Amino acid sequence: MHTLIELWKTTGFPHLEWSMVAMWCVVAALLYLAIVKGFEPLLLVPISLGALVSNLPITDYILQAPTTVNGTFEAGGLFYYLNQGIVLQLYPPLVFLGVGALVDFGPLIANPRTLLLGGAAQLGIFGTFLVAPLFGFDLPQSAAIGVIGGADGPTAIYTATRLAPDLLGAIAVAAYSYMALVPLIQPPIMRLLTTAHERKLKMKTLRKVSQLEKVIFSTVVMAFSVMVVPAASPLLAMLFIGNLLRECRVTARLVHAAQHEIINTVTIFLGLCVGLKMGTGADGKHLFLNPQTLGILVLGVIAFGVATAGGVLMAKLMNVFSTDKINPLIGSAGVSAVPMAARVSHNVGQEYDPTNFLLMHAMGPNVAGVIGSAIAAGYFLAML
Repeated sequence: MHTLIELWKTTGFPHLEWSMVAMWCVVAALLYLAIVKGFEPLLLVPISLGALVSNLPITDYILQAPTTVNGTFEAGGLFYYLNQGIVLQLYPPLVFLGVGALVDFGPLIANPRTLLLGGAAQLGIFGTFLVAPLFGFDLPQSAAIGVIGGADGPTAIYTATRLAPDLLGAIAVAAYSYMALVPLIQPPIMRLLTTAHERKLKMKTLRKVSQLEKVIFSTVVMAFSVMVVPAASPLLAMLFIGNLLRECRVTARLVHAAQHEIINTVTIFLGLCVGLKMGTGADGKHLFLNPQTLGILVLGVIAFGVATAGGVLMAKLMNVFSTDKINPLIGSAGVSAVPMAARVSHNVGQEYDPTNFLLMHAMGPNVAGVIGSAIAAGYFLAML
């Protein structure tokens, strides 16, 4: 009997807490959204599994930092080393490398006006930054939460790691969950702010952009943007490096690696390590099961809504002063969810005119939003 009792004590069961069991329900809900509903499964599944691991009574083993006992070095736990990719801010820039290798800046170059739509959508970031203190968050935390409005998960994680590490789990879950919900959140706002006539507006076919233009654009914009906002240079530099690999057309193997092996591997580790932030902190307080998480979820919806409205209203304002009209629906694509937000703009337009093809037009503000959210995050990092 004594042996059985001692064996029981060596297991994790005696150390189970109610918060761990409650988080199992949260994990189940996230897995349901990812697997059954298909909401951002590539990120929500690893995040869910990381959250499950962090809410088992085994963290002393897997998160243990390396130590030296009596002059003998003892290695840390596996997830301690994987988590250094978050701590050292390696994962988000590597994701941006893959994003850069995947996106085409051609639509933005062909219609530079759409850069304004991507900029206007950042209103969600700055608007939420101003509102968040009313929920009890300090300025660095408010900035990190505001970046959720950019619909850019890696940028939100990059910013939260620096400004609000204790809120990283909640911010990351909110950012990726709402990115997945773009097809549900944006259309009602788009319809509310536009008329039936505006939704049917057809735009001129975009001109063909040459390889030379794309290479010059990526090179010049990278140099300019990193000098304007040095704090965001890891994200912006990797974004344009990935794009230059794509557009130079002589590094096919490198582009394939950036688009597949690198971004997929980093996505697994990034999701798992974000999920680990949904456990208990060093002070014994749970990092996810607290009133702040609810506030972040509410502010995230506000951020997305304001960002969508900002892009649509900017397009309507531009039409007042332009004879070459812009379909306001593409303004909603100014958030950084590439290419999901552009597809939503296209799909809503097709509901009112099946012959109206807005996808390529919407890609302009969509890729502009990626740049805009990174610059906004860099501004917060520099100032706060």
